[in-house]
Amino acid sequence: MTSVELRQKYLKFFEDRGHKIIPSASLIPSETTELSGTQRVLFTTAGMHPLVPYLIGQPHPQGKRLTNVQRCLRTDDIDEVGDAVHNTFFEMLGNWSLGDYWKKEAIELTFEFHTKVLKIPTSHYAVSCFEGDKNASKDNESSKIWEGLGISNERISFLGRKDNWWGPAGDTGPCGPDTEQFYWSQKNAPPKRFDPTNKGWVEIGNDVLMQYVKDKRAILVDGMGCIYDEKFNSNKELLNEINKLNTHTILTVNGFREKGISLIKKNSPGFPRLASNF
Repeated sequence: MTSVELRQKYLKFFEDRGHKIIPSASLIPSETTELSGTQRVLFTTAGMHPLVPYLIGQPHPQGKRLTNVQRCLRTDDIDEVGDAVHNTFFEMLGNWSLGDYWKKEAIELTFEFHTKVLKIPTSHYAVSCFEGDKNASKDNESSKIWEGLGISNERISFLGRKDNWWGPAGDTGPCGPDTEQFYWSQKNAPPKRFDPTNKGWVEIGNDVLMQYVKDKRAILVDGMGCIYDEKFNSNKELLNEINKLNTHTILTVNGFREKGISLIKKNSPGFPRLASNF
């Protein structure tokens, strides 16, 4: 199969399933494709980059299901360029759900394309999922979906953030676990158990599941009665500004923890914060 045939098969597969084909964005991000709310990037290094504004809620003119072939210039793993599987410049095939389907259908579509269209036998197939850490839970949901598709536990590996986490592209923005797919590329029979360090397993796909948004966080230390005075009159104007900054932690050093928490809760809808003594 040639690269031209591969692109055509991929786009047609997702177009037949309700996805609109969109063109590749520029390798150099423009004002219209710049990452919303994040630092600038010099080059487009992943298919997600031009779509970040739409991934966090901005409506896309073509709808909620998209597919494309995005030109990318890879820089984060440049030290590996030159081996059998890493290139500096390449095209990334992508399908995107903007608030439409979620993990189950995304994984099922990937598996169907790999096994039905590309004819990859499941005997030569393995996957990895996010193992979880202090900031995000283990992605058991994805592993159970793979099991439901017939992938055995021995062919599912849980890896850390370095291998199975995407984003954000910059300081802030959408991010989340991903689940990668691997093909056994050697002529000998594939091992029964999937070992991600075995070079015979080559990554052929990656479903990025952006279920989190990393935002800016500020910490306010209230040592001078800024939020409330000695009579517990709260400064609503300041609290309003704090809420805009998305302050997650407020440290109070004047010994009135409980009353301080009560006031902050009262004047901060949602109150996702922790108030504590310093």
